[in-house]
Amino acid sequence: MIDQLKQTSFFKEKDIEKIVLIENQGYCNENYLVVADNTKYIVRQIIHYDVDRNFEWKILHLIYDAGITAKPLLYDTKNDFMVFVFLEGVHKNKFDKNELKLLAKTLQKVHSIQVDAKPIEITIQNQIDKVLKAFEVIANYPKEYVLCHNDLNPQNLLWQDKELKLIDWEYAGVNDRYFDLASVCVEFGLEKEDEIHFLESYFTIKTEMHYEKLKAYKVIYKALCSQWFEELVQNK
Repeated sequence: MIDQLKQTSFFKEKDIEKIVLIENQGYCNENYLVVADNTKYIVRQIIHYDVDRNFEWKILHLIYDAGITAKPLLYDTKNDFMVFVFLEGVHKNKFDKNELKLLAKTLQKVHSIQVDAKPIEITIQNQIDKVLKAFEVIANYPKEYVLCHNDLNPQNLLWQDKELKLIDWEYAGVNDRYFDLASVCVEFGLEKEDEIHFLESYFTIKTEMHYEKLKAYKVIYKALCSQWFEELVQNK
């Protein structure tokens, strides 16, 4: 990788001191900590190409400008890697009330960013009764299409004292806001009380629709995750 990095104008004149593979960082990229000239960087080697990386790169700049992610520095299309400023922080599996509120407010910022893109079509192959009913519930309510992260698992949330950064935006796209909200509830196993606090922190006024759509999208999100992991195992 050093040879690849040295081919770029960004690293050409830098003294690369260390390259370390970061473990447990997803399935679509290999992430490396690179230290050059006493400065830390994250280099993401792309290993899956089933997403629009040019769109991802565009989104990353919008998200960075909103103060929500690491600064994107370089997209090398020849060698298929991206370079970012390294962010210090920790991953968490559980949140207190203040952290849940901060997460809700951060998602508000994400969902307010304007992008010109077609909404993602959610397709679930094994549509059991529970999933079919969830889609029926969603069809009864207005679509609320916004820019979504679409992959809010613990490894993609980086906590920094009183700030929160979201990383790994390869699956970002226009989706119903409830997909992100449901993914938080599922991925972090929120209890009913925490779900209510989360929704109250996100919405100024909450109605029965909020809870019905959230419940339906939780079903869809779980089914989509099961399908995705099955496909991942089959393609190994």
